[in-house]
Amino acid sequence: MGIPILVVVFFGLMLLASAIRILREYERAVIFRLGRLVGVKGPGLVILIPIIDRMARVSLRVVAMDVAPQDVITKDNVSVKVNAVVYFRVMSADKAVVEVEDFLYATTQLAQTTLRSVLGQVELDQLLAEREQINQRLQQIIDEQTDSWGIKVSLVEIKHVDLPAEMQRAIARQAEAERERRAKVIHAEGEFQASEKLSEAANVLSRNSMTLQLRFLQTLTEVSSERNSTVVFPIPIDLFTPLIEKLRKD
Repeated sequence: MGIPILVVVFFGLMLLASAIRILREYERAVIFRLGRLVGVKGPGLVILIPIIDRMARVSLRVVAMDVAPQDVITKDNVSVKVNAVVYFRVMSADKAVVEVEDFLYATTQLAQTTLRSVLGQVELDQLLAEREQINQRLQQIIDEQTDSWGIKVSLVEIKHVDLPAEMQRAIARQAEAERERRAKVIHAEGEFQASEKLSEAANVLSRNSMTLQLRFLQTLTEVSSERNSTVVFPIPIDLFTPLIEKLRKD
Protein backbone atom coordinates (compact mmCIF):
# COMPACT_ATOMS: atom_id res chain seq x y z
CA MET A 1 0.00 0.00 0.00
CA GLY A 2 2.94 2.31 0.56
CA ILE A 3 4.02 2.43 -3.08
CA PRO A 4 0.58 3.35 -4.53
CA ILE A 5 0.26 6.14 -1.98
CA LEU A 6 3.67 7.50 -2.99
CA VAL A 7 2.65 7.36 -6.64
CA VAL A 8 -0.56 9.23 -5.93
CA VAL A 9 1.28 11.84 -3.89
CA PHE A 10 3.88 12.24 -6.65
CA PHE A 11 1.28 12.76 -9.35
CA GLY A 12 -0.61 15.11 -7.06
CA LEU A 13 2.49 17.24 -6.59
CA MET A 14 3.08 17.22 -10.36
CA LEU A 15 -0.45 18.44 -11.01
CA LEU A 16 -0.11 21.10 -8.34
CA ALA A 17 3.17 22.30 -9.81
CA SER A 18 1.65 22.50 -13.29
CA ALA A 19 -1.30 24.47 -11.92
CA ILE A 20 0.76 27.21 -10.24
CA ARG A 21 2.55 29.95 -12.18
CA ILE A 22 4.31 33.04 -10.84
CA LEU A 23 4.61 36.03 -13.17
CA ARG A 24 6.96 38.99 -12.80
CA GLU A 25 5.69 42.56 -12.73
CA TYR A 26 6.30 43.07 -16.45
CA GLU A 27 4.75 39.74 -17.54
CA ARG A 28 1.18 38.74 -18.38
CA ALA A 29 -0.39 35.31 -18.85
CA VAL A 30 -2.80 34.71 -21.72
CA ILE A 31 -5.00 31.80 -20.59
CA PHE A 32 -6.62 29.31 -22.99
CA ARG A 33 -9.16 26.82 -21.62
CA LEU A 34 -9.80 23.90 -23.95
CA GLY A 35 -8.44 26.04 -26.77
CA ARG A 36 -10.61 29.08 -26.07
CA LEU A 37 -9.30 32.40 -24.80
CA VAL A 38 -10.56 33.08 -21.27
CA GLY A 39 -8.55 36.16 -20.35
CA VAL A 40 -5.26 37.73 -19.32
CA LYS A 41 -3.90 37.34 -15.78
CA GLY A 42 -0.91 38.55 -13.81
CA PRO A 43 1.40 39.65 -12.46
CA GLY A 44 1.89 37.51 -9.35
CA LEU A 45 0.38 34.11 -8.62
CA VAL A 46 -1.73 32.49 -11.35
CA ILE A 47 -3.70 29.27 -10.77
CA LEU A 48 -4.38 27.04 -13.78
CA ILE A 49 -6.65 24.04 -14.12
CA PRO A 50 -4.33 21.12 -14.84
CA ILE A 51 -4.60 19.53 -18.28
CA ILE A 52 -7.46 21.87 -19.27
CA ASP A 53 -5.72 25.28 -19.17
CA ARG A 54 -2.76 26.43 -21.24
CA MET A 55 -0.83 29.64 -20.69
CA ALA A 56 1.19 31.91 -23.02
CA ARG A 57 3.63 34.19 -21.25
CA VAL A 58 4.03 37.69 -22.76
CA SER A 59 6.49 40.41 -21.73
CA LEU A 60 5.27 44.03 -21.63
CA ARG A 61 8.72 45.61 -21.57
CA VAL A 62 9.99 47.87 -24.36
CA VAL A 63 11.79 45.87 -27.03
CA ALA A 64 14.73 47.40 -28.93
CA MET A 65 14.72 45.53 -32.23
CA ASP A 66 17.59 45.92 -34.66
CA VAL A 67 16.54 46.04 -38.32
CA ALA A 68 19.11 44.26 -40.48
CA PRO A 69 20.84 46.36 -43.19
CA GLN A 70 18.61 46.72 -46.23
CA ASP A 71 19.69 47.38 -49.83
CA VAL A 72 17.67 50.40 -50.92
CA ILE A 73 17.51 52.25 -54.25
CA THR A 74 16.53 55.86 -53.64
CA LYS A 75 14.25 57.93 -55.85
CA ASP A 76 17.27 59.36 -57.73
CA ASN A 77 18.60 55.82 -58.43
CA VAL A 78 21.37 55.70 -55.82
CA SER A 79 22.00 52.30 -54.23
CA VAL A 80 22.57 52.53 -50.47
CA LYS A 81 22.53 50.14 -47.52
CA VAL A 82 20.53 51.33 -44.52
CA ASN A 83 19.89 49.82 -41.08
CA ALA A 84 17.62 51.03 -38.29
CA VAL A 85 16.35 50.29 -34.79
CA VAL A 86 12.69 50.02 -33.73
CA TYR A 87 11.43 50.52 -30.15
CA PHE A 88 8.05 48.97 -29.35
CA ARG A 89 6.12 47.25 -26.58
CA VAL A 90 3.08 44.99 -26.24
CA MET A 91 0.05 46.92 -25.07
CA SER A 92 -2.52 44.11 -25.37
CA ALA A 93 -1.13 40.67 -24.52
CA ASP A 94 -4.15 38.72 -25.81
CA LYS A 95 -3.99 40.38 -29.25
CA ALA A 96 -0.22 39.80 -29.49
CA VAL A 97 -0.87 36.05 -29.02
CA VAL A 98 -4.15 35.57 -30.88
CA GLU A 99 -3.91 37.99 -33.83
CA VAL A 100 -0.39 37.06 -35.03
CA GLU A 101 1.63 33.87 -34.86
CA ASP A 102 4.94 35.42 -33.74
CA PHE A 103 4.68 39.17 -33.10
CA LEU A 104 8.46 39.64 -32.81
CA TYR A 105 9.16 38.05 -36.19
CA ALA A 106 6.16 39.77 -37.80
CA THR A 107 7.25 43.19 -36.53
CA THR A 108 10.79 42.59 -37.79
CA GLN A 109 9.60 41.72 -41.29
CA LEU A 110 7.20 44.66 -41.36
CA ALA A 111 9.97 47.07 -40.32
CA GLN A 112 12.27 45.79 -43.07
CA THR A 113 9.70 46.10 -45.85
CA THR A 114 8.54 49.52 -44.64
CA LEU A 115 12.14 50.77 -44.50
CA ARG A 116 12.76 49.76 -48.13
CA SER A 117 9.42 51.16 -49.28
CA VAL A 118 9.72 54.57 -47.61
CA LEU A 119 13.37 55.18 -48.46
CA GLY A 120 12.70 54.23 -52.07
CA GLN A 121 10.40 57.26 -52.33
CA VAL A 122 12.97 59.86 -51.22
CA GLU A 123 16.12 61.19 -52.83
CA LEU A 124 19.59 60.76 -51.36
CA ASP A 125 19.84 64.40 -50.25
CA GLN A 126 16.55 64.04 -48.36
CA LEU A 127 17.74 60.81 -46.74
CA LEU A 128 20.88 62.53 -45.45
CA ALA A 129 19.35 65.89 -44.49
CA GLU A 130 15.78 65.09 -43.42
CA ARG A 131 16.45 62.13 -41.14
CA GLU A 132 14.00 63.26 -38.45
CA GLN A 133 11.03 63.54 -40.82
CA ILE A 134 11.78 60.12 -42.33
CA ASN A 135 12.01 58.55 -38.85
CA GLN A 136 8.60 59.96 -37.94
CA ARG A 137 7.08 58.66 -41.17
CA LEU A 138 8.50 55.18 -40.57
CA GLN A 139 7.21 55.17 -36.99
CA GLN A 140 3.72 56.22 -38.08
CA ILE A 141 3.42 53.56 -40.79
CA ILE A 142 4.74 50.68 -38.66
CA ASP A 143 2.62 51.74 -35.68
CA GLU A 144 -0.55 51.77 -37.78
CA GLN A 145 0.16 48.30 -39.17
CA THR A 146 0.94 46.74 -35.77
CA ASP A 147 -1.94 48.36 -33.90
CA SER A 148 -4.22 45.39 -34.62
CA TRP A 149 -1.60 43.12 -33.01
CA GLY A 150 -1.75 45.04 -29.74
CA ILE A 151 1.71 46.55 -30.28
CA LYS A 152 2.70 50.20 -29.86
CA VAL A 153 5.73 51.42 -31.83
CA SER A 154 7.19 54.37 -29.95
CA LEU A 155 10.30 55.20 -31.97
CA VAL A 156 12.09 54.33 -35.21
CA GLU A 157 15.62 55.58 -35.83
CA ILE A 158 17.79 55.16 -38.93
CA LYS A 159 21.21 54.27 -37.55
CA HIS A 160 23.57 54.19 -40.52
CA VAL A 161 23.51 54.95 -44.23
CA ASP A 162 26.29 53.15 -46.12
CA LEU A 163 27.09 54.95 -49.38
CA PRO A 164 29.13 53.54 -52.30
CA ALA A 165 32.73 54.77 -52.51
CA GLU A 166 32.14 56.71 -55.76
CA MET A 167 29.13 58.46 -54.21
CA GLN A 168 31.21 59.43 -51.16
CA ARG A 169 33.82 61.01 -53.45
CA ALA A 170 31.11 62.87 -55.38
CA ILE A 171 29.62 64.23 -52.15
CA ALA A 172 33.09 65.31 -50.98
CA ARG A 173 33.68 67.19 -54.26
CA GLN A 174 30.26 68.81 -53.96
CA ALA A 175 30.97 69.92 -50.40
CA GLU A 176 34.35 71.35 -51.43
CA ALA A 177 32.77 73.26 -54.33
CA GLU A 178 30.11 74.62 -51.99
CA ARG A 179 32.75 75.87 -49.54
CA GLU A 180 34.67 77.55 -52.37
CA ARG A 181 31.48 79.21 -53.58
CA ARG A 182 30.75 80.56 -50.10
CA ALA A 183 34.32 81.84 -49.75
CA LYS A 184 34.08 83.70 -53.07
CA VAL A 185 30.71 85.21 -52.14
CA ILE A 186 32.05 86.36 -48.76
CA HIS A 187 35.14 87.85 -50.42
CA ALA A 188 33.02 89.69 -53.00
CA GLU A 189 30.72 91.04 -50.29
CA GLY A 190 33.77 92.27 -48.38
CA GLU A 191 35.15 94.02 -51.46
CA PHE A 192 31.77 95.63 -52.09
CA GLN A 193 31.48 96.92 -48.53
CA ALA A 194 35.07 98.18 -48.63
CA SER A 195 34.41 100.05 -51.89
CA GLU A 196 31.37 101.73 -50.35
CA LYS A 197 33.39 102.88 -47.36
CA LEU A 198 36.21 104.14 -49.60
CA SER A 199 33.68 106.06 -51.68
CA GLU A 200 32.28 107.69 -48.55
CA ALA A 201 35.80 108.54 -47.34
CA ALA A 202 36.67 110.09 -50.72
CA ASN A 203 33.57 112.27 -50.54
CA VAL A 204 34.53 113.47 -47.08
CA LEU A 205 38.15 114.20 -48.07
CA SER A 206 37.09 116.05 -51.23
CA ARG A 207 35.16 118.65 -49.19
CA ASN A 208 38.30 120.04 -47.54
CA SER A 209 41.85 119.94 -48.92
CA MET A 210 43.30 120.10 -45.40
CA THR A 211 41.78 116.74 -44.51
CA LEU A 212 43.61 115.19 -47.44
CA GLN A 213 46.88 116.73 -46.24
CA LEU A 214 46.32 115.47 -42.69
CA ARG A 215 45.60 112.01 -44.03
CA PHE A 216 48.81 112.15 -46.05
CA LEU A 217 50.84 113.08 -42.97
CA GLN A 218 49.20 110.31 -40.97
CA THR A 219 50.17 107.81 -43.66
CA LEU A 220 53.79 108.97 -43.47
CA THR A 221 53.69 108.50 -39.69
CA GLU A 222 52.41 104.95 -40.08
CA VAL A 223 55.10 104.12 -42.64
CA SER A 224 57.90 105.53 -40.47
CA SER A 225 56.70 103.57 -37.42
CA GLU A 226 57.41 100.30 -39.23
CA ARG A 227 61.20 100.94 -39.17
CA ASN A 228 61.49 101.30 -42.91
CA SER A 229 64.65 102.89 -44.29
CA THR A 230 62.86 104.24 -47.36
CA VAL A 231 60.12 106.83 -47.23
CA VAL A 232 58.05 107.53 -50.33
CA PHE A 233 57.06 111.19 -50.44
CA PRO A 234 54.53 111.85 -53.21
CA ILE A 235 54.58 115.32 -54.76
CA PRO A 236 51.36 116.79 -56.15
CA ILE A 237 51.44 117.08 -59.92
CA ASP A 238 50.04 120.63 -59.64
CA LEU A 239 53.47 121.86 -58.56
CA PHE A 240 54.92 120.97 -61.95
CA THR A 241 52.14 122.58 -63.98
CA PRO A 242 53.78 126.07 -64.30
CA LEU A 243 57.09 124.48 -65.31
CA ILE A 244 55.43 122.32 -67.95
CA GLU A 245 53.57 125.33 -69.41
CA LYS A 246 56.79 127.35 -69.56
CA LEU A 247 58.60 124.57 -71.39
CA ARG A 248 55.77 124.35 -73.90
CA LYS A 249 56.00 128.17 -74.60
CA ASP A 250 59.73 127.95 -75.15
